[in-house]
Amino acid sequence: MPKPYFALLSCAALLCLAPLTAHAAGERYHVALDGTFAPHAMPTMSGGVEGFNVDLINVIGERLGAEIEITAAQFSGLIPGLQAGTYDFLAAPTTITPELSENLLFTEGYLDTDYQFVVKKGAAAITRLEDLEGRTIAVNKGSSYDAWAREHAGEYGWKVESYGSNSDAVQAVTSNRAFANLAGNTVAAYAVKRNPMVELSLLVPTGRVWAFPFRKGDEELRARIERVVECLKIDGTIAELAQKWFDAEPAPGSAAVTPQPGYGQPGYAGFVEDDHSFSCDVQA
Repeated sequence: MPKPYFALLSCAALLCLAPLTAHAAGERYHVALDGTFAPHAMPTMSGGVEGFNVDLINVIGERLGAEIEITAAQFSGLIPGLQAGTYDFLAAPTTITPELSENLLFTEGYLDTDYQFVVKKGAAAITRLEDLEGRTIAVNKGSSYDAWAREHAGEYGWKVESYGSNSDAVQAVTSNRAFANLAGNTVAAYAVKRNPMVELSLLVPTGRVWAFPFRKGDEELRARIERVVECLKIDGTIAELAQKWFDAEPAPGSAAVTPQPGYGQPGYAGFVEDDHSFSCDVQA
């Protein structure tokens, strides 16, 4: 029985399930990601990397019949490396912003990137930000969540404590040094999956998404990869990977299950209107 949000998509079943074939024999792409951003990419005992984005980019390669070379590097060097031509595109989860979209091409988003609080299991429910007045919020030092929490501390009356890693911030919650941890929704879900002492709490929508960045001028390659991303939304692959790594089913209408018209993310620079159909036939 298909999930309700797949049933809402208007595509013929035959097209949705048709295998993708490579556009050209011998396709090979060199991509890069931050290998320390769990659960999207993280080191394995054997010296490689694993995670949601590692699986996602490997599936894209399989669907195209292409070879994918993955390089793990510091996040700060990824965009310069892309612009220098070292990488064909980036596999790291990258938030589309108005500023970045002026300088890079993006596919449509494949995951929503929101803020989410994690609390100790059984803690008082948080239904609004005002419920955190007088509480201590633990964050990963230097992260966007650290900056956001400090920016709004005066407004909501909470105290912010920064830690060297998000794991340390979660530990502050379990040891009662903080009431809640603030992180990205996928990172929060992964923390809860691994630690039975904590649970998910209030979600703060941002309206932003993660997508794959390309160099300006690589519209053809962007479109090729985006077609596969749309297919993986339609056939449920991205939802399955979210369940595997985040232990969470994407919400109906979310970026993980909803193809967007055109190429790129609507509302941002680099978006190209197009009436191509959503299918798993790359020639459609």
